Amino acid sequence: MSKDTPYVLFETEGSYPYSGGGVSTWSHILCTELKEKVDFELLAITGNPYVESRYRLPENIRKITHIPLWGVDEPSDYYDDENPFSHQIEKKARVSKDVINQYFKPIFEDFIQCLLNPYTDVSRVSDILYGLWKYFQYYDYKQTLRQPLLWTEFKQSLINYFEESNLSYNEQPRVFDITFGMRWLYHFMMPLAAPVTDKVDVTHATLAGFPALVSIAGKYEYGIPSMVTDHGVYMRERLINVGQADMPFFSKKLLVDMSTLVSRAVYFTADQISPVTTANKEWEMRFEAEESNIIPIYNGVNTDLFKPTPKPKQTQDVPTVIAVAQVFPLKDIETMIRAADLVRKEIPAVQFKVYGSLEVDKDYVEKCRDLIKELKLEDTFHFGGFHDQPSMIFNEGDISILTSISEGFPYTVIESMSCARPVVATDVGGIRDALEGCGILCKPRDPQDIAKGVVKLLNDDDLRLELGSKARERVLLTFTTEKSVDAYYDSYMKLASQHRTPLKKNVQIASVLKLLSHLEEAEFEHA
Repeated sequence: MSKDTPYVLFETEGSYPYSGGGVSTWSHILCTELKEKVDFELLAITGNPYVESRYRLPENIRKITHIPLWGVDEPSDYYDDENPFSHQIEKKARVSKDVINQYFKPIFEDFIQCLLNPYTDVSRVSDILYGLWKYFQYYDYKQTLRQPLLWTEFKQSLINYFEESNLSYNEQPRVFDITFGMRWLYHFMMPLAAPVTDKVDVTHATLAGFPALVSIAGKYEYGIPSMVTDHGVYMRERLINVGQADMPFFSKKLLVDMSTLVSRAVYFTADQISPVTTANKEWEMRFEAEESNIIPIYNGVNTDLFKPTPKPKQTQDVPTVIAVAQVFPLKDIETMIRAADLVRKEIPAVQFKVYGSLEVDKDYVEKCRDLIKELKLEDTFHFGGFHDQPSMIFNEGDISILTSISEGFPYTVIESMSCARPVVATDVGGIRDALEGCGILCKPRDPQDIAKGVVKLLNDDDLRLELGSKARERVLLTFTTEKSVDAYYDSYMKLASQHRTPLKKNVQIASVLKLLSHLEEAEFEHA
């Protein structure tokens, strides 16, 4: 690093700065509360282009590259001062069938073979992903991938693979499935067209998924050190989501294999993997993370902001359970609703209030509302939607609740603890790291066990106050914002100061070497 202020490329997906939630909260804290100045460039992947920032962004966020995976035909958001529109026109003009046949199709064929065998040698996978990125820096993404010969190759490779796999009739892909698979491939791999420059000192991905494709490219091209923060484990949550999805076997397999391929390469090329809990370590190592590179950094909370206050007048004499969660399947709100039904039978006056976005999965929200009606809980269980003063939420209640089936190290738990409100939560992810000894851990998807914990705390004032006090003390000792962000700053400085070694010097794949040689000649002639 030749300058005093590190420049970090910060890569997100479905979170900061366009959505709320725990990862966005963590991201905003990191970008605004470091002990010394760090400049950030955001690379933000979203599901569609029609989004607005949910945060007032600080001055040290120098640039945002927004990559909407859907709702656009091409990665058009890279038109800026460094890559003007004329540059994109030149890239389109360079594409020809001869170029594709000679330099792209061989890499594409290698990529498809890796996709069909996602546990192939990870260095090979990483080389090929770099080769794709390198190609798209000189040739246009859409103009290349619209060529029928590539999709004929994709279709035939899939047919050959599945014919040899002895799958049942129901597991074999239909024409519609293959066509949909082509669309997925086109859209999910759009980050491979994103540029990265050598002014970046460190890349930092907020998950080991598609945004970190740019980290892989930076490591190969310039030797830029890379860092990954796992909140929940990307592959674990992908498997849960795909398992619950209503889609054909082929589509599920393709999505899981594509995610596996990328995740393994991200961990393999990362210099530092910092899960927010030690509970993630086993999963990370299963997907190629080097154990010596895993350095956990816990989330932290502002204890001056999240502090205990008396309950407000409207809930003062009402046994109240607070939840803060976006309403979607991973949070398992249905189990929370069923637990509320059981608690009401023991404590008729109980009130459950859930604060959080109702926009993430509207079908799931309706499913939850239907369950509330079915159980006649309209006067007991309430959705409060977005709350603009999160530090006030937990003090409305006596306790808080979390029923997730997968988590990292959730802010909602330590925020509630900081407010001296004990938590009843499912024993998933890193929740035990925070809660053991000062809250109640329950089995996931078990309304009876969760309800038992809620009733126990609401009925025993002494226990509730004791655990609340212990929770606050633990946060003050271990989980403050200062401790957390200082660890990230120290990591940035360490990574930014290390010697850079571009991985492109070690590429062994013939198709990628052929492309690199061709591009060197093309750049020499252009110069």
